[in-house]
Formats: sequence, structure tokens, C-alpha cells
Amino acid sequence: MDIFANILIGLETAISPVNLLYCFIGVFLGTFFGVLPGIGSLAAISMILPVTFYLEPTTALVMLGGVYYGAEYGGSTASILLNLPGTPSNAVTCIDGYPMAQKGKAGLALFMTTISSYIGGTLGIIVLFVLSPIIVAWALAFGPAEYFAIMMLGLVAAATVTQESPAKGLAMVCLGLLLGCTGMDLETGVPRFEFDQIELYEGFSFITIAMGLFGVSEIIFSVKDSVGRAFNQAISFRSMLPSRDEWRRSINPMLRGAGVGSFFGALPGTGPSIATFVGYAIEKRVSNHPEEFGKGAIEGIMSPESANNAAVQTAFIPTLTLGIPGSASMAVMMGALLIHGIQPGPQLMGDRPDIFWGVAVSFWIGNIFLLVLNIPLIGLWVRILKIPYHLLYPAVIVLICVGVYSFRGSGFDIAMVLMFGVLGFILRSLRFEMAPLLIGFILGPMVEDNLRRAMLIFRGDFWAMAERPIAGSLLFLTALLLAYTAYQIFFPKPKSIEDGINQ
Repeated sequence: MDIFANILIGLETAISPVNLLYCFIGVFLGTFFGVLPGIGSLAAISMILPVTFYLEPTTALVMLGGVYYGAEYGGSTASILLNLPGTPSNAVTCIDGYPMAQKGKAGLALFMTTISSYIGGTLGIIVLFVLSPIIVAWALAFGPAEYFAIMMLGLVAAATVTQESPAKGLAMVCLGLLLGCTGMDLETGVPRFEFDQIELYEGFSFITIAMGLFGVSEIIFSVKDSVGRAFNQAISFRSMLPSRDEWRRSINPMLRGAGVGSFFGALPGTGPSIATFVGYAIEKRVSNHPEEFGKGAIEGIMSPESANNAAVQTAFIPTLTLGIPGSASMAVMMGALLIHGIQPGPQLMGDRPDIFWGVAVSFWIGNIFLLVLNIPLIGLWVRILKIPYHLLYPAVIVLICVGVYSFRGSGFDIAMVLMFGVLGFILRSLRFEMAPLLIGFILGPMVEDNLRRAMLIFRGDFWAMAERPIAGSLLFLTALLLAYTAYQIFFPKPKSIEDGINQ
């Protein structure tokens, strides 16, 4: 009954005219940026973030949430039509979505991915409603020691769970921690790593890093892959309608994908990309016709897209209830909360139920908006993909620079966003992932603050802190994960028989 009462509180907030308007704007802009190859949800959120500074906190989060899952919705469009994933989590959709388009079934693929995204998102929201109060009740027993321990676990998980190379992941987390240490120490007032630059006394701007690493670098990286791609197939409403057999083959993959996405989305450090790959692998394994996968199997797009959008919704669970961003996009959302003076964590649900439940209910409303928007606007998204890239991307760069300048009115920030854009491009070219860096930048100051407070409470005795049941268990899990990571680094699995012989 408490859940239904909380949903009513959230519904009252979410259906206010202002929040409905900005939810609609958010999902529309998110879908637009998601359709564009290489932009993705991270760059979209980063570009829209400065606009939300002038809004109420709840309205700002409703809009940014709409941008996030709207971009994940729209990312499948370029994957199917151009074989270019709109977001990293849509990469799996290319495997069967593009072959479907080549067979003249582009309309069907776009329609069915919209349906599966809606089903996955809806089931993910139900999991969010049910699990969040349980996690909050457990997390209210946390003190500084427990927060330090769970944040350390989140950092290590973000560095190792989703990385092809765990060593690179740990290196990126450390780089993020160093960037987070820049500026005045709040305890002592001593400037750190400011290099005699007055602009760095307040530290690096979160907007600057997010827009540079995930906006500018994504654009630079994707331009070379986008040249020459075009889609000229006509799509009619009739071509979108599935047959009875296609409906039958789609139901179970949608449900299985939603279950996989809900599970992986709620785990810090995983996110929708892992969920989509796992969902696709499971679907191929249970299929009676695995030989059809990679050649246009409808199950190959239904399960990943359902998993993707379920994971997007449940990724808010650790972010809002524990203050641990589950993915890079969640790190940006958490940064938006902090900018508006709201501390995410177990106290948020009790202190500001209107924000927590209002934002959660708005996700469901936004999913309805996306279902209503995407099907009739498929023709519009197809026409947008025909815009020459040499005209499209410079306009996006200008929008990024305007957004950065509007934050503090500083030309130094524009130079920094371009510098981080080039740095992000170089790191991505060397196969480093950006998500651990951003999560390290967000969590670093909080890890430092909670460790200091815990050391004051325990009079500098770290082992006394580790003897607390919850903190000790979390630190033990962190140590196990680090040990397993070290084993992977020093004793990697041979990629082939020939590699094994050479080792």
C-alpha cells in the first residue's frame, strides 16, 4: 500500500503541466539526438544540461530523464538504417537490424524495436517502483564507513566489470579521481593541481568534462565512419505491420530481454550495454533457429532493445537510492542532482518524495510519449538521416560550446571542453572507455569526504572501520574483485591455440 501511496504522490507531481511539457520536450530531443549516429545519450544529456539550470530540480530531472531514455529509444534507428549505432548499447541491434533493412523490412524493424523498447521500459519502471523502497530501508543503516566502502566497490566495479582490459579501466578511474581532486581542498583550503590557473581553483567544471569527453570526442570519432552512408528506402505504414508469426516470435524475446535488462541495469558498473549483449547471447542460445541470427532474425532486435530500455530505467535505482551512478549516463544525471543542490541517496526518498517519486512516475509517462511519438515520426527520422554530415556535426559542436559558455560565462571552459574532446578522441582510439573516468570524477570527492569522516569517527583506525559488518563485507568484496582483476591482468586467457603456445 505504501508503494501505491508513493506512486500517487509522484503522479501528482509528474502530471503538472510544466513537468508534462518538459518531459515531452526531453523525450523528443533525446530521440532526435539518439537518431544521429555517434551522438548518444551521454552527449545529448551533456548538451541539454545547461538548459536545466534555470528550471526547478524536479522539472530538470524529468527533462534529463526524458533525454536519456529518449536517446536510447532513438539510437536503434541509425543502427537499423545505416548500420551505425546511435548509442553504444544499440550496437547489438546492428547485427540483425541492418540485414532486415537490406531485405526491405526496415519499417518492420523500426516498428518492432519501438514496441520492445516500450515493453522493456515499462517492466523496468515496475522493478524501480518495487526495489527502490527495499534498498532505501537497507541503506538507511549506512554511515560514513559504509558509504566509503560501497563507493569503493562501485569504482572498482565500474573499472573492471565492463572493460575489455581491466587495467585500462582502473587507469581511467584513477585519472577521474585525479581530475576530481583539482581545486581547493574543502577541509584545508589548500589548492591542488591548479597549475597557477585561477579558473581551476574551483576545480574542473563537470559540464566541461562531460561535454568534452562524450560530446566533442564522440563527434570526432564518428565522422569518419558516417561519411558516405545514406538510406533511400521508402517506408510506409503498411510496411511496419508485423505478421502473426512475427508477433508470436517476438513476445518471449521481449520478456526475456526485459528481465535481463532489469537485472543488469540495477547493478553499479554494468549498464545497458552489457544487458544488450547478454540478452542477445541468451536469445541466440535458446532459439530453435540460431543460424538465422546475424541474417535478419526478428528475435535479434527484440531482446536487445527490450533489455536496453529496461536497463535504462533500473539504472536509476543505485543512483537515486545509494548515490552510486550505475553508468556514465547516470553519472551525468547525478551531477545534475548535485548542481541543483540535491544529494542523492537513501535520504532522498524520505526528505523529498515529490522529487523521487515524481521523477520515477514521469519515466512511465515519458515511455508513453515515446510510443506515441516514434511510430508516426519514423519518416521524419529517416529524412534527418539524409542531412549531410558535414553540415550536421559543426552545428552540434556550436551548440556544445554555447552550452558550456552559458554555465559560467568563461572562455576558459570552451578551451577546456575542446581539450577534453581531443583527449577523449585519443583515449578512445587507444581503446580506453570514458565511463570509468567520469564515474571516478563524480565519486572521487565523495569517497574522500566519507573516508575523512570515517577516520575521525574511528580516530584514524582503518581496521576498526573495516570491522563493521556492512563496511567490512563491502570492502572484502572490493578486495576480491581487485584480486580477480589482477589475475586477469597477469594471467590472461589465450585468444587462440597459437596464442596459448606462444605464452
